Amino acid sequence: MARLAALEAEVKADSDAKRARKEAALAKLREQRAAQEAERQELRARQAALVTKQPRPVAARDEDADHGGDLGGAIELARRAHGIQQELTRAPKQGDKSWVKSAVASTMLGPIGWLYAGSMREAVPASAAWLGFAVLATKFLPMFLLFPVLLVALPLSGVAGLLYAYQYNRTGSRQRLFGDSSKKKQLPSG
Repeated sequence: MARLAALEAEVKADSDAKRARKEAALAKLREQRAAQEAERQELRARQAALVTKQPRPVAARDEDADHGGDLGGAIELARRAHGIQQELTRAPKQGDKSWVKSAVASTMLGPIGWLYAGSMREAVPASAAWLGFAVLATKFLPMFLLFPVLLVALPLSGVAGLLYAYQYNRTGSRQRLFGDSSKKKQLPSG
């Protein structure tokens, strides 16, 4: 009986020691997690402080002042869209290009339709390239391979034609859509 009591006491002491080690390990793990969370919070606070301390660029501040933030930007975009709608629905004046004719011609003929209202500097090379592509494509490619290309290219060309007519009516002359027409080419010095 004494041996049995000693064995029970040893098992109980062993299980108590295991439980104490387990509780100590869990406490240590909780402390590590709490320390990691505190480090994360400190890092977030430092990052937030860095972000808020940096002055915003002057251009961004001016835009926000002009537009009143995101809501002001949305209102400005809606105002511009309304202006374009008004431009497209107004009665044409003498000498204006029809945006409907330009869009339909550009959709049906590709860049050849750009010749109606577009910049000759862009429309002539694009038309020549379109005709060259058409000749080569009809010789070497079957028609079922051309349809996906045409289903993408022709509507985009129609949009470009509409934009050409819109620009023509705004300014009264042919305007470029692609490239920067405001830059003057200068001769190299020397």
